Amino acid sequence: MRQLLRLLMLVLVVGWATPSAAWWWNSKPSDYAKTRYPIVLVHGMFGFDSIGGIDYFYGIPDELRSYGATVFVVQVPALDSTVARGEALLPQVEQIAAIYGKVNLIGHSHGGPTARYVAHVRPDLVASVTSVGGPNKGSPVADLIVNSPADGLAVTLGNALGSLIDLLSSGGYPQNMQASLQSLTTQGSAQFNALAPEGIPTTACGEGAYSVHGVRYYSWGGTGVLTNALDASDALLAVTSLAFSGQTDGLVGRCSNHLGQVLRDNYFMNHLDEVNQLFGLHSLFETDPKTVYLEQANRLKNLGL
Repeated sequence: MRQLLRLLMLVLVVGWATPSAAWWWNSKPSDYAKTRYPIVLVHGMFGFDSIGGIDYFYGIPDELRSYGATVFVVQVPALDSTVARGEALLPQVEQIAAIYGKVNLIGHSHGGPTARYVAHVRPDLVASVTSVGGPNKGSPVADLIVNSPADGLAVTLGNALGSLIDLLSSGGYPQNMQASLQSLTTQGSAQFNALAPEGIPTTACGEGAYSVHGVRYYSWGGTGVLTNALDASDALLAVTSLAFSGQTDGLVGRCSNHLGQVLRDNYFMNHLDEVNQLFGLHSLFETDPKTVYLEQANRLKNLGL
């Protein structure tokens, strides 16, 4: 009996630590994430579609597909302005929409404004935009770097890393670290928001319009930094978080990530946890990031999107 109790306790602990794999409370139907329009995942700064079989959105496309979603993972410049990234995304969206009618865009970090650009210029192709940890009102990290003594070195190193990422993935794009940083400053973001204001809150930390020109807008983000002792990237985000005076995921402030309907802005996740990186290491005391994407897909499905 004692051994049986120990075994049961072990099973419960494993199930608690990995809730997405715990079959006894996984009651989602097989079509839980089967949206009407396909989901298109858009990566952020220094992002990629897949390198060596490792997804930028780590494990998320497969999780969505396992519950019925049609998913496309696109590639845009790892480093460039929001408009240039949006222009690179647009023909890919046009190709997908030519088959399916519209798309549901989900963008992480700089992928959020990138998706917003496409929704602004071609709202007829977009059913929804979901911004995940998006710097929709800029990032103090970019503000600190641009025009500082570190600017030149950051641009040189950034372009080198961006070019390597592009080479290893399915890119083929030139890299422009300076344009990327400029776009992500408070001033650069304000200029882009004047061009594409859809879904942007009119107050400092409020919500924006839920629907504009037939496109629904959503956002969610985190306010954690050191979330998993085994995740080496947490230390880097702890350093960048020093640029903030308020709550942050390490690179984006809590209020900056607001767009349209704010689903939640305080997950105990840092900027990389939001895409299930590094390699799925995130807080065991918070919702699995893959589950958050599944829930958003289900929300879109229930709206007929």
